[in-house]
Amino acid sequence: MKALLVDDHALFRSGLMLLLAMRFPDVVMREADGLTAALAHLEAEPDIELVLLDLGLRDSDGLPTLRQLRAVSDERTLVVLSASDDVDTVIAALNEGAAGFIPKTTRGQAVEQALRVVLGGGIYLPPVVYSAVAPLPVLEQTDEARAAEAIDRLGLSPRQIDVLRLLTAGQSNKVICRELDLAESTIKTHLLALFRKLGVSSRTEAVVAAARLGLKFPNG
Repeated sequence: MKALLVDDHALFRSGLMLLLAMRFPDVVMREADGLTAALAHLEAEPDIELVLLDLGLRDSDGLPTLRQLRAVSDERTLVVLSASDDVDTVIAALNEGAAGFIPKTTRGQAVEQALRVVLGGGIYLPPVVYSAVAPLPVLEQTDEARAAEAIDRLGLSPRQIDVLRLLTAGQSNKVICRELDLAESTIKTHLLALFRKLGVSSRTEAVVAAARLGLKFPNG
């Protein structure tokens, strides 16, 4: 697969690119030092599937950056890199379609683990955000057997699993409808059922709850 790292700090970008090359040799990396360069890469290489985005760029800053990339990357997985890990920032990024959030203070080994979770079809969120949802049993995000057990315990149907997989990848209702060839009203019905089973009341809380449970999904 192809991935794009967007960050305007050359030293950080070089270090992360080196880590990715060593630990993920099958991922073809591209890099951009700003939003303008990132948009050019995405236009030139539509097969880029994963975007790692710093929210603080020289030519764009904050959530508007995420919105602009989402506008042209509706079917790509976007993961935020940020110097901030406060809950409001994480939740806001999720609301804008991010499928994961990695604070820049995360150590190298934890960054590798986080990216393996994302590349494996899971979600990675910093621990600080877990308090945003009602208490749920925390499972190891890499423990696939226990994650499968959690899915079974929740009583999710195959179609609800499909919807949750796309939801945790940051996809909009429109994209979920297209991917599953279902009407929007049907998607909304599945979402309401998911919220009830997860004990949450919003899309963002559903993503956080799935992360806490360590749910992982096969790439569709």
